[in-house]
Amino acid sequence: MTDPNHPNHPYRSNHPHPPGDPNPPGDPQRTGDPGHPTDPHQPIGPDHPDHLREPVPASHPYYQELEFLTHREVPVRFAVRYGEDRRPSGRPGVLARRVTLGAGSPVLQYRLVSSAQGDPAAYGLLEREVAAAVALERRYGGAKFVAVFARIVGFDLTAAEPFVLYRPPAGRPLSDWAGRIGAEDQERITGQLAMAVRLLGEAGLVHRAIAPDTVRWDGARIRLCEPYAAVRAGEAREPFGAAPWASPEQRAGEGSADPRDDLWSVAELAYYLLAGRPDRGEGPPADLADYRRLAALGQSGLFAAHAADRPHPGDLMRLLHVPDPLATGVGAADPLDRWRAAYDQQIARKRAAAGGAPPGTEALHEAAEPPPRTPRPARPSLRDRIFGGDSLRPTVSFTPAAPPEPVPLPPSRSRMCPHCLLPVEYDERLLVTIDAKGNRIPLDLSAERRPGHVADALRKAYHLCPHTVDGDEEHELPVPYLTNGQPLSVALVGSSSVGKTHLLAAMLGEVELGGLEPYGLKCRPLNPEAHRAYLRERVQSLKDGRQLGRTGQQTFARFADGLLVQAGAAQPRPVVFFDLAGEDLAQDGEVGRFLMGVDAFVFVVDPLRALRLPGLDPVREQSGLRRRELGDEAFSTVLNRIPRQRGGLIAAPAALAVNKSDLVRFEPVVDRWLGRALPGRHDPGAVRAESRDAYAFLAHHAGSAWLKPFDDCADCTLHFVAATGGQARGDRFPHGARPRRVLAPLLSLFAHCGLLPGAEPTEGIVR
Repeated sequence: MTDPNHPNHPYRSNHPHPPGDPNPPGDPQRTGDPGHPTDPHQPIGPDHPDHLREPVPASHPYYQELEFLTHREVPVRFAVRYGEDRRPSGRPGVLARRVTLGAGSPVLQYRLVSSAQGDPAAYGLLEREVAAAVALERRYGGAKFVAVFARIVGFDLTAAEPFVLYRPPAGRPLSDWAGRIGAEDQERITGQLAMAVRLLGEAGLVHRAIAPDTVRWDGARIRLCEPYAAVRAGEAREPFGAAPWASPEQRAGEGSADPRDDLWSVAELAYYLLAGRPDRGEGPPADLADYRRLAALGQSGLFAAHAADRPHPGDLMRLLHVPDPLATGVGAADPLDRWRAAYDQQIARKRAAAGGAPPGTEALHEAAEPPPRTPRPARPSLRDRIFGGDSLRPTVSFTPAAPPEPVPLPPSRSRMCPHCLLPVEYDERLLVTIDAKGNRIPLDLSAERRPGHVADALRKAYHLCPHTVDGDEEHELPVPYLTNGQPLSVALVGSSSVGKTHLLAAMLGEVELGGLEPYGLKCRPLNPEAHRAYLRERVQSLKDGRQLGRTGQQTFARFADGLLVQAGAAQPRPVVFFDLAGEDLAQDGEVGRFLMGVDAFVFVVDPLRALRLPGLDPVREQSGLRRRELGDEAFSTVLNRIPRQRGGLIAAPAALAVNKSDLVRFEPVVDRWLGRALPGRHDPGAVRAESRDAYAFLAHHAGSAWLKPFDDCADCTLHFVAATGGQARGDRFPHGARPRRVLAPLLSLFAHCGLLPGAEPTEGIVR
């Protein structure tokens, strides 16, 4: 820790309190002083002084009870007394009030009122604020310099009116000090602001709300306002703030958020303190040369209109001769680092086992070759009339005939039925429609001569699978499954209640909202009627905040929904999704035989079963779930059933999705990813970084059994996702379902399978 008596230490001041302060140090009405119950160096929570937990008579007319979580997510409960509501500026839908905890410790509460909760963005802003405040408290809470930030006391994001509590601020806004701050204190304020930006940047945050009315000064130190506008560095800028305090890029919402956005605000405040008036905020002030004390700041580029041209916060601190509190190292070493190194070793092991190439590459190349064609029939078939290609007729033997001259699309080859794993060839005699009662009605289009009508009928038609044998359930395939590109089947794997159904519904809901379009993918239903039913029964129910029922056991594996996914001008590819009950997956029975032909897997991890985090114990107790040291039994059953390739690895690509990550959203490594929107382009480096972090997190908090899919699959990425964004109460999610990063596993699988533009086929971890 740097010496507080150093002449340039940001906390050193010749003024013990602001001139004219009506509450000097020692005054019992002044908050934030050492020894006061709300001293920022005194923790509030389970280890707070006993007077916070002094009993208050239950009959006391002014007290109620308030339960919340500390920044360590430890539940606490206090008798409280509420003050009057007020509307804080810049925070629509939020009310503020003073709250007295226990026998007399005041805090400030900001709560989202019920009338504002119809706007999904309002809840997201409060959640983002809490995440930023918790991240700062966890990272810097034990250091003296943390006093430059608003100190969080606790929060409850599941309450009927979600709220966050802070310690009351000391001092007064800088706007109240206009013309009364000496040169030495002006420099000290600028230095402390630079330090605050440095600390924020190290935590990956951009404050965005640094202005004269949001920065307080008590004669010794500054204090930033609550991080209600904070965003993560690197995220797309959102238009926010006003001139001159917000940078031009921030006001316009251009580019990506950068810690140097806050340095613009620091520069404008430095000018304001010295000149006594605000600048226009479009670049270096016109009269900057008239102020010699700002010459060095101007020459450093601090007033540059673009963040990239400004110095970094650490460079500015050196320029101001302000000691860097991070130079000596703050906080303990990251315990996940050893597991990140273990991840790298596992990647090297799998690469060596695969002989330097991803297992399964040869199989994919073989599949890419045009398969043998059957001879053209004597008369044009229905398929010929509509699609202009060769017809496929059922044959007793699948021995290929000599291929004719190559013809344009569509590809004329058999497709493997994803249910029974036998090849199916297109036969117009096996076309049916399915009525509302599930009856199969033969479809005869031989007399229809209008190509458009035929194409529309086929889009909604089904093709019977000819391989139904005794004991098998009769089944069918959507016609587009047979008349488009190479199909891709995806199975979600996990025990009962891990959230597979919610995750798939959230995925397809994001797809329906155009979530894949930024990646160059267009999606259509594989069968319009089945897709509409799935959207209505699953996706819309989840969007309405209703908890979905558990997937029932089946006697025959059917896919839940299907899409036609097209990348650019390429031929569309059918993608089908299997969501089976956990009991069916955990049993090595006939219903799971389709797994041997699945092309890709999403293994779903439930933190309640996997993680050794005490903060999850109350949720475990409430839900009746227990932690399992031996991993997910469905994982083992499925992995043992899938054929192995060279090196003993599974060739089918996989993604390991840590679902319900909102339960651990404030863990630093989880917050790093879950709070960040997916990028609008495929970034292999980011996929690898997230996989590395998620592997380390599971290895440290869960154990090796939960990483078996990663160990066994040649290509397996890991992701933090949240299908619902919160816990259900009864059969509803109180603040609606808020999916997070649910498309990340799907995009990774698409990249592996050559379906994602800009990604190499089989692009993954093992290369």
